[in-house]
Order: sequence, then C-alpha cells, then structure tokens
Amino acid sequence: MGDKRASRAMRAMRADAQRNRERLLAAARAAFARAGVETSLDDIARDANVGSGTLYRHFPTREALVAAVLDDRYEALAAEAARLQAEHSPGEALVAWLKLFVNHLMTYRGLAASVATVLHDETSPLYSACHAMRAAAYELVATAQRGGAVRDDIDASQVLYLAAGVAWAGEQSAADRAGVEHMLAVLVDGLLCNGRVPRPFG
Repeated sequence: MGDKRASRAMRAMRADAQRNRERLLAAARAAFARAGVETSLDDIARDANVGSGTLYRHFPTREALVAAVLDDRYEALAAEAARLQAEHSPGEALVAWLKLFVNHLMTYRGLAASVATVLHDETSPLYSACHAMRAAAYELVATAQRGGAVRDDIDASQVLYLAAGVAWAGEQSAADRAGVEHMLAVLVDGLLCNGRVPRPFG
C-alpha cells in the first residue's frame, strides 16, 4: 500500500512539474514577443505563477529557456531545407531558406544576436537546439556550391552569420519587411556566381 501511495505521489509531482514547465514556456513566448529574449526571467516566472526557483530548475540559464521555446521552430527550418532541396534548384533552395531563416531570427528582438553568438559554442543549449537546422543549412550551401550556383570562397557558417547580420540590422533600424528583403537580396547577390538573384527576390 505504501508503495502505491508513493507511486501516485510521484506521478502527481511529475504532472505538476510538467504543468509548470508548460506555463513557463507559454509565459516566455508572450514575454519574448513583447520585450525580446533579454526580458526579465523573474517576470516570466511571475507571469507563469511560479517561483523563480521553479523556473531555474526547469531552465538553468536564459539560453536554455530560449532553446526550449524555439526547439520546434528549428526542427521546422530543418524540414523546410529538405523540402526546398527536393523541389527547387540549389540556388533557389538556398535563397528561399535564407529568407525563412532571417524571418525566424526576427521573431523576437535580440534573437539574431543570441543565435550568432552561439553558432560555434558547443556548450550552449541553443547550439544543441539548432543542430539539425545548422546541419541542413550547411547541406544547402554545399549543394549550391557543388552545383556552381554559389561562390566557393565562403563557408556555411559565414553565410549564417551574414544572414543573422541582416536580421540584426533590420531590428536595429526598424526596417519594414521590404527593407529587410532588400538587404537580404543584396547579400544573396554577393553569394551567387551568376550575379542574378533567383526567386523569391526577383
């Protein structure tokens, strides 16, 4: 009987912990949309109706929380890379995916800088969260280079940094969507070997 009571109590604790985690993620999404990824973690805990200690038990660092909020988005970006490669030429696939990546980075203020900071920091939870996305981006760039669509004197990590720079510049200058797309089109024009920006920019 004692073992059954202990088991029920353990299940209840796990369910409560899961509810707390889900409340924290919902509060974080709302706070990031409102104030960016550098918003107060204590405020997020308060909005989720949990203590700060509960937040830090689930997410020991800000990056861990950001990674958890964005995990499904990175999986979607990786899946989109595969779809674009199957349906478009290498140059078109890369250009279309870069647009998706820049739009993603502009979801929350400060995200572009955060992602750029951890692209090569293997100790970061955010680095781990975007592993599949990063690998997909590397394959997009490599395929475009093998096909002669993209210059071969730049590597995929530099392409990602440049795309993050476009998102950061758009954020800092409060550029509208057309302004951001223009900056990305200029970047892509410098990447392409034929000097002609393929769809979706022209």
